[in-house]
Amino acid sequence: MASDSPVRYSIVVPFFNEQENIPSLYMKLTEVMDSIGEPFELVFIDDGSKDDSFKVLSEIFEHDGRVNLVRLRRNFGQTAALKAGFDFARGDVIISMDGDLQHDPEEIPRFLEKIEEGYDLVSGWRVQRSDHWLMRQFPSRVANWMMAKLSGIDLHDFGTTFKAYRREIIQEIQLYGELHRFIPALASSAGAQIAEVPISNISRKNGKSNYGIGRTIRVLLDLVIVKFLLDYSTRPLQFFGLLGLAGAGIGFAIATFLGIDKLLHHTDMMTEHGPLLLLSIAMFVSGIQFVSMGLLGEISARTYYESQNKPIYSLREVKSHRKELGGAAEQSRPSGSSDR
Repeated sequence: MASDSPVRYSIVVPFFNEQENIPSLYMKLTEVMDSIGEPFELVFIDDGSKDDSFKVLSEIFEHDGRVNLVRLRRNFGQTAALKAGFDFARGDVIISMDGDLQHDPEEIPRFLEKIEEGYDLVSGWRVQRSDHWLMRQFPSRVANWMMAKLSGIDLHDFGTTFKAYRREIIQEIQLYGELHRFIPALASSAGAQIAEVPISNISRKNGKSNYGIGRTIRVLLDLVIVKFLLDYSTRPLQFFGLLGLAGAGIGFAIATFLGIDKLLHHTDMMTEHGPLLLLSIAMFVSGIQFVSMGLLGEISARTYYESQNKPIYSLREVKSHRKELGGAAEQSRPSGSSDR
């Protein structure tokens, strides 16, 4: 396939210390995609690997013109690595998956069938999981249940990386933190049509898992961020303002009660109702502060990642067979950035 020919599918795969799994995954991917018969490209991201992953990827790159290699300066995490791949991909449909062979490339056609039916995003559902029940399965089920309730999206599995997207959908979503897990919720808020397909969950054969209970805790904390992004990111005053008015209202009500008691019974406020008086002042002041936070939030909403177009990763180098890479690199560079 010529490097400047149109691309129908882009396969985005981030790697972190997966040197043993890369050759097998590459062979399976090319076999499956060749059988589909449409032009495709492979976008491999080396997320600051400490082993020989980049060396193995570079050898594959040298022998296959459909392979593109993006290397990050350090380990930025899966969300940033995926975002780097999404930014670089040029296919009409983008498929993302893990690089540890726990996702079966032979299931890719099922995702593409759903895309052809008109869906904008197709998410995998690990029906039978092989992970440790206490450390992985139980926390994941709790997080998935909470995410479904908070977002209103009827998905069983938000966390899997194995997904297919229409390019215009995924490249409009700003990702940072651990938000790659919540792409369906973020895409749904933009009106995307979402489907789910069952997938197998193959046990890891080589390498060491980079997941643990610590990441699960961070994911649960990100649920709060996602809920705020979905409901209040463009109107933070609605969130902080309600809290502020409630606090100020309670403080004012307490102060009114104390004032009436003072007028009618000449009560010594500090002696009889000292703690209650201090509570009313604290509630009223905190209420004003929450309203102020809401106003500041309205002014600065989305400026950090969107208005400034600040990237969440830093590239070390990019290897590609695209003839137009130089121009594309300039076009994708955030405004205001410069080489020093």
